Amino acid sequence: MADEPSEQDLRVPWPVNIGTAARLSGISPKMLRHYEALGLLAAVPRTDSNYRQYSLADVHTLRFIRRARDMGFGLDAITELVSLWHNRRRSSASVKRIAQKHMEELSARIEALQAMQRTLDHLLNLCPGDGRPDCPILDDLGHPTTEACATVPHKATKLYTPATPAAQDGNTPLRH
Repeated sequence: MADEPSEQDLRVPWPVNIGTAARLSGISPKMLRHYEALGLLAAVPRTDSNYRQYSLADVHTLRFIRRARDMGFGLDAITELVSLWHNRRRSSASVKRIAQKHMEELSARIEALQAMQRTLDHLLNLCPGDGRPDCPILDDLGHPTTEACATVPHKATKLYTPATPAAQDGNTPLRH
């Protein structure tokens, strides 16, 4: 489950309070409490004064969660991954399935962002940026996206498709 403790981990007097656990894991105390409420951490023991006491294993789990969040995994996937990480009888196929699904979602988001970037670049090239009131950027934003525009030459995705013919082909000045 967890790697060998680092030198820093060996110098820490375990268990630690929430502030120290947050600092060591790179997660804010607020998010740490949230992850605990979601069940991503096992029940954390408390002192007689009701202060949380986090173990080295808890901090390793929090680091795992932070790393998964940094990679863009959603909470549902992280819940599954944490469970698999703690389960030595897991199948790597289960982990790969979650990672593959996330990779596909990232690819779709990247494609959508690139389509938005291409469209915005195209609109910026159409806009004279002068003192006149005509603006192809505003004209495009003022038209709702429709499925009929899905045949845009620059491969816009469903998340963003330019609405106006001029924004789609770049040859016709926008007049409305």
